[in-house]
Amino acid sequence: MRRFNLLAASAFVCLALTLSLPGRAFADPLCEDSGIFGPKLFTDICWACLFPIRVSGVQITPGKAPEKSSKKVFCICQKGTSGIYTPGIVTAMWEPSRIIENVRKPGCSPTLGGVTLPLGSKRTYGRLKQGHQPGSEINQGSFYHTHYYAFPLLQILDLYTPTKCNPDGYLDVDIISFTEIDPTWGNATLAFFQHPESAAVANPVARAACAAESAMLAAGQEPLETLWWCTGTWGGIYPLAGHTSTADMNRTTALISARLISQQHRRGLARRTMGDENLCRGSIYPTIPKSQYKLNQFIPKAQTQKGMWLGEHPYQWDGRTNRHVPGTQVDTMYMLWRWTDCCSKL
Repeated sequence: MRRFNLLAASAFVCLALTLSLPGRAFADPLCEDSGIFGPKLFTDICWACLFPIRVSGVQITPGKAPEKSSKKVFCICQKGTSGIYTPGIVTAMWEPSRIIENVRKPGCSPTLGGVTLPLGSKRTYGRLKQGHQPGSEINQGSFYHTHYYAFPLLQILDLYTPTKCNPDGYLDVDIISFTEIDPTWGNATLAFFQHPESAAVANPVARAACAAESAMLAAGQEPLETLWWCTGTWGGIYPLAGHTSTADMNRTTALISARLISQQHRRGLARRTMGDENLCRGSIYPTIPKSQYKLNQFIPKAQTQKGMWLGEHPYQWDGRTNRHVPGTQVDTMYMLWRWTDCCSKL
C-alpha cells in the first residue's frame, strides 16, 4: 500500500510538471500560458516602472511621481495598539502589486500556466467585438472574464520587504477575485443595484466630461481623480461589469481592468496608499484613485519600458505597434503598479 501511494504521488507530480510546461502536449489553444513563472519574470518585467524612488522627500532616481504623493521627510506612526509612537523616514515608489488577466474562456488562467479552472460554463464565453453587422451576435459588444491576483513582486524576490510598507499584507502570489463567481460582472442590471451611483455617471452627459481627462492624458498629464467615473480614452468605468461597446483589444481589456480596480475600491477591498494621511497604513477609499495606479501589458506582448496611466491612449503606450497579431489570441494580462507612500521605521 505504501509503495502504491508513492507511485501515485510520483505520477501526480509528473502530471503537474507536464501540465506546467510552456510547450506541453496537452496545451489548450484557447488558454495560453503567460510564462510569468520562468525567465519572463525577469526579462518581461518593466523594471523601469519602479522609478522614481523617493527617500525622505528627496527623489533619488528619475521618473514622475503622482502630484498628490507625500513630500514629507520624517514621519511618526503608532506601533500597533500599544499607544507607543515610533519615528521614521518617508519612502515611496511604484510597486508591482497585482496581476489582472482578461480572458474569454471561463476559468482560463494564463498566470497559472494556462490551466482551466472549473469556473463558469460554456454559456458564459467572452468575445471581442469585431464588427457592426446588424442582428449579428458580434454586434453585442465585447465581454471578458477578469481574474485578480496579488503579486507583490518585490516581496517575492526579497528586494524590498519591510512589513510596515505592505498595506494589505500580501507576501506571495494569491488569488483575490474571479469574476466567473460574481453574478454582477455578467449582468449590468445587477451591477447597478450594487452600485447605484451608476445612475448619475453612466450616461452621455457625464461621459462628455471625460473629454477633458483625455486631453490631459494626451498632453502627458496624470488622470483627474475628480472624474472618478472616467478612464480617459478608454471609456466610462460604469457600469462595473464585463460588457463594453469597444472593439479595440487594447482599450477594451484595459478598460475592463480599470473597472475591476474600481470595483475593489467600491467594495472596500482596496486601499489608498498615496498621500500624507496614508503614511502609517492604507485607508479605505470608495472611488478609484486613478493617479495612484499604472498598468503595463504582459501578454500578448510585454511592455518593458514604461507604465501607462489609466485612460492613456494606446498610441502612447510602450511598443504601441503590432501589439496584437491578427488570427492569434486576444486574451491579455496586465501588471498593476501602485504608488505607495510609507513611513519606514528608523
